[in-house]
Amino acid sequence: MGYYVQGPTKGKAEHIFHMEEARAILLDEAPEWPAPASRAIVCVVDNGPFEAAGFCFCERELEAFSSPGDPRPRVWLEVDLDWVIQETGIPREVLSQTSD
Repeated sequence: MGYYVQGPTKGKAEHIFHMEEARAILLDEAPEWPAPASRAIVCVVDNGPFEAAGFCFCERELEAFSSPGDPRPRVWLEVDLDWVIQETGIPREVLSQTSD
């Protein structure tokens, strides 16, 4: 099951980047797993009529979002971990179970 940051239909990466609480950093490419301590990885995928901002909460999610066979445009962000937990509603137990 995926966990997503809500926001506008389009322009999600910019929206997240400008949210002070997110403390977002734009990345040039898909980062390596794991994210730095107290940080998290979010991938904004352009699905045409809408964008999805997925929280890459484990290595498997990061691999799925960075699939080289998927031609959809993406924007990668590094964000504050506590912020993305609050925004997505992911249970902290899920994070402790995904130390792959």
